[in-house]
Amino acid sequence: MRDSPALRKIRGAFFTPPPITRFLAEWAVRSAEDRVLEPSCGEAEFLLAAGRSLRDLGAGLFAGETLHGIELHAPSAEIGAARVRDAGFIADIVVSDFFDIPAEPAYDAVMGNPPYIRYQDFTGESRAKALRAALRDGVRLNGLASSWAAFVVHASAFLKPGGRLALVLPAELLSVKYAAEVRRFLLRRFGSVKLVMFDELVFPDVQEEVVLLLAEGAGPAPFFEVYQARDARDLPRVEQAEWVAYAPTGGDKWMPAVLRPESIEAYRAAVDSDAFETLVDWGQTYLGCVTGNNRYFTFNAEAAFKLRIPSEELVRISPPGSRHLRGLTFTSAAWQELLREERPCYLLLPDPEDPSEDALRYIRAGEMTGIHKAYKCRIRSPWWRVPTVPVADLFLTYMDRDRPRLVTNRARVHHLNSLYGVRLRDERRRLGMDLLPLAAINSVTLLGAELVGRAYGGGILKLEPREADRLPVPSFSLIEAKASALRALRRRASAALREGNLAEVVSMVDRVLLSEGARLMFAQIRDLREARDMLFGRRITRAAKTNGAG
Repeated sequence: MRDSPALRKIRGAFFTPPPITRFLAEWAVRSAEDRVLEPSCGEAEFLLAAGRSLRDLGAGLFAGETLHGIELHAPSAEIGAARVRDAGFIADIVVSDFFDIPAEPAYDAVMGNPPYIRYQDFTGESRAKALRAALRDGVRLNGLASSWAAFVVHASAFLKPGGRLALVLPAELLSVKYAAEVRRFLLRRFGSVKLVMFDELVFPDVQEEVVLLLAEGAGPAPFFEVYQARDARDLPRVEQAEWVAYAPTGGDKWMPAVLRPESIEAYRAAVDSDAFETLVDWGQTYLGCVTGNNRYFTFNAEAAFKLRIPSEELVRISPPGSRHLRGLTFTSAAWQELLREERPCYLLLPDPEDPSEDALRYIRAGEMTGIHKAYKCRIRSPWWRVPTVPVADLFLTYMDRDRPRLVTNRARVHHLNSLYGVRLRDERRRLGMDLLPLAAINSVTLLGAELVGRAYGGGILKLEPREADRLPVPSFSLIEAKASALRALRRRASAALREGNLAEVVSMVDRVLLSEGARLMFAQIRDLREARDMLFGRRITRAAKTNGAG
């Protein structure tokens, strides 16, 4: 069968532009005696580049086998071997799954472009073998890991002590949660970890950001270093480049590496000062009620009336979703308006010991349609009693395109798992309910959300519970000191939010809290805004390109 772009995409094969293969080969191959491995070598682009580097260093390539490759796709392996031979080099290319090859630390350089297969398509025995290979080197990857993650770990095991790893990797190395173990591994395994990043996409016809990983020596590395290139034409200047060092803790994301040093300094100056705390300092964040089937367990007023469910067996809720939470406060009047719009504003909550006859009739109808077989229903007793959580002081939207939104729950309604609730500490409740949602609309918190959260499909920014706890927000002392000024601008801010003018609100709050309160300089605030705008823009642009490429 002839190879094709569609078949290459299925197996995660993307051909690397020559300027990149040349650069990585020149970095990784340093002596005429170096032994080089290209796992998943495809048509041997990296072996060709390595051969040229070896030849430039005076290697006699017909004297022995210094170039080695592994390739799962036999036709590609045949083409690769022929190309290497035609170029005057010798290479031993084995047709095999890379994860079936036991690792031997026999190579001075391992280089290549790992197959990139997302976890949805990376399944079955292929995934199992990859995860086992990573685990042999002490790296436990979770079920969301794409194919490249295990590849990085397994490839490293083929290096001699002091050897060099030169790979093209997706930029999700920097930020996704499942890559945290890979980030930890790289800093633990190597003495030097460098990344080349690009302002522009460098793979033709592939809407995926990449980084070049340059790792060598024996670890651990105290930091990783970054060079920001415009595009592949900047690569020849890397040797003279000024690398910027970053020292993450544990598996922290490496996303700050895409920011200018001035922006990082401004952010650290703010979050390390008395002007900012984290959301967990204000109170407890928790997920809303998990029903197992919102359509069954939630009602609008008309449905509750027709089913004759007694009012004492219904609990008022914020309807599923979060689009209705656009302002600073969710009031009883707003809840009543949603009720009039026939939104599901009630949750079924019968007495587990003595449900009404009408509730029992509805429960039996649910059993006839198999509602009780859903996982969340099946594991609780009785299946129809949804566990509730405390009424929240604040709602927090944790999946949003623009920003996580804090909203005061003045209606005192329960919430479902489409929202987080925040239960404020007793001594902070009054001030927090009054002003924290407005105070959180500042450039430090907006940038912090991009740094602690992670991007999902469609450009959505999501905060996991622990990430929400780490969200930087203004401190109690700062909000208390600027309470009068914040209250004075609340009406204007609410109007601007209704009109979708977030930038105006950010400007107002920045002036009160960052400039007047935290005493940040104009240039620092500008750097914070530019950094957030850049990360937000990358997230939205990447989503648009992905959707357009589909």
